[in-house]
Amino acid sequence: MKTIDKIPTSKIGRTTELVKTGIKVGGNYLKYYGNKVVKPSLDKEQLNQDNAEDIYNGLKNLKGSALKVAQMLSMEKNILPEAYVERFSLSQFSVPPLSAPLVRKTFKKYFGDYPENLYDTFATQSINAASIGQVHQAFKNGKKLAVKIQYPGVAQSISSDLAMVKPVAKKMFNIKGKESDKYFGEVEQKLLEETDYVLELRQSQQMAEDCSIIDNIKFPSYYPELSNHRILTMDWMNGEHLSEFCSKNEDQEAANKIGQTLWDYYMFQMHGLKAVNADPHPGNFLVNDTHELIAIDFGCIKQIPEDFYEPYFELSSPENINNKELFNKNMFKLEILRKEDTSAELAFFSEIFNEMISLFTSPFAHETFDFGDETFWNRIASLSDKFQNDAKLRKMDAGRGSKHFLYMNRTFFGLFNLLHDLKAEVQVNDFRKYLKNTPKAKVA
Repeated sequence: MKTIDKIPTSKIGRTTELVKTGIKVGGNYLKYYGNKVVKPSLDKEQLNQDNAEDIYNGLKNLKGSALKVAQMLSMEKNILPEAYVERFSLSQFSVPPLSAPLVRKTFKKYFGDYPENLYDTFATQSINAASIGQVHQAFKNGKKLAVKIQYPGVAQSISSDLAMVKPVAKKMFNIKGKESDKYFGEVEQKLLEETDYVLELRQSQQMAEDCSIIDNIKFPSYYPELSNHRILTMDWMNGEHLSEFCSKNEDQEAANKIGQTLWDYYMFQMHGLKAVNADPHPGNFLVNDTHELIAIDFGCIKQIPEDFYEPYFELSSPENINNKELFNKNMFKLEILRKEDTSAELAFFSEIFNEMISLFTSPFAHETFDFGDETFWNRIASLSDKFQNDAKLRKMDAGRGSKHFLYMNRTFFGLFNLLHDLKAEVQVNDFRKYLKNTPKAKVA
């Protein structure tokens, strides 16, 4: 793969790259509508493929938060056309890496020395390159290490990148008014945290310690003396990315074992720690040859405040969802319903969120749930189509709900998609055994 010698870091430079991408997308539309005159039955499949290709190519050279947003969107399989999902998913762990001279320059800037002087050996060619950083292999004192290097200028460009992405996102998700500020503020805050590798180091060590009681999961050790705000050194963990495992696995028992580990890991974090690893994409997990799950990225940890946790999870049981008084009370607590809503708006949003929450919490209503059952996913796709084609909903401001929904829902959608890729069947309440002696746990 071709390497990158320079990343645009100034607002003007990054805007220029996005404008170039916009011109290409505009050309694709002109081509599409020209062809449609000749062939009226032409669908948008080729247009979506061309646009996804051009947008991804533009973002991958910018890296940073713009590419991170594409990565987040690639997990929302029922929002974007398939062409975008497939292309954007490459941002999880396969984008053009920094060149060797730029890697050495980055080390010199943040360590005051070059990598070959800090490690016994250091591979200048990266093993994986993603949206915010890339990983190199190194050895020191006989230990095989993974060294994550952040791309230059990523942290400094987050605010300006989000300002450029904001108009597109508001249109895509039908968010109006000033309510959008709280959502973009939440995204900006989490992205800034993800660029602080000292924070990630602390989070990684804490999460590994807290989750060590969970069966069948492993974590790398981290090396503070070889880490700083932009470079993070940890053990090299042997295994294949979860997506690679899923693509060729034919062992259902192994899939269920890994799926159960994933489920217990996330449920324990949510209910036991009130803090969750909110970036559940396949590039952040490995599977080793004994089918153990390996968690390797803790840059995005979402703290779950008590005043959100209680109404959010109180609506995970059918009896509470079907209790109209309790349901609406929690809708207000979660900022979905508003005091200034008209009676028609209250009825409308109460109805659609009841339908939505009933569907997405349905796994919790069973002792065992099969995420490989396509019935569940077909219902999600049907509901997504219904809402996208609802003319009444399109006229309303869809920007409703607490800012905490962003990363909590992202976590659940990501987890559900991973379990679907595994075709795993899980014991829904198995995680409760880990909550004993956990001070923050509320689930009995």
